[in-house]
Amino acid sequence: MPIMTPSTIELPVTADDYRIARYAAAAIALSVAETALPSPLPGIKPGLANIIVLVVLARYGWRDAAWVSLLRVVAGSLVVGQFLAPGFFLALAGALCSLAVLAAAQHLPPRVFGPVSASVLAAFAHIGGQLLLARAWLVPHDGVFYLLPLFATAALLFGSINGLVAARLLAAPSTESPTP
Repeated sequence: MPIMTPSTIELPVTADDYRIARYAAAAIALSVAETALPSPLPGIKPGLANIIVLVVLARYGWRDAAWVSLLRVVAGSLVVGQFLAPGFFLALAGALCSLAVLAAAQHLPPRVFGPVSASVLAAFAHIGGQLLLARAWLVPHDGVFYLLPLFATAALLFGSINGLVAARLLAAPSTESPTP
């Protein structure tokens, strides 16, 4: 009878994996730092981590941006102790809706569609996803939609600012170092 020995599975780590991990770490750090900022109303945050997602989207494509965005939501919620709490699901719904809109928006002409318009569209999708989930799950009343003008204003403001910052970062030469 053969003796069974434990086996290990080694997954190859690529340069893309290192790059995604670096960007995800930056997005997680911004997301965690953002939780310390005061908010006039729960749910209104500047979405600083979305700047990183926009840069990744422009430089490496939707797939990498999706990885960074979803890693940020999961790891960020673990770091702040909100994993599987309502805030986690609201953030996940917002991220998924934003990613869906960004996937569709990739097919728009780049000369009229840049980081600012991508950021604004993603911000509106994010808040839309969150409001729909809140209505369906947390606040089963249409009164939640009375907050839409306030959230839409915040999405327009922060989406524009984040898009401008992302555009500025994209205009600067990349300083990425080679990965091991």
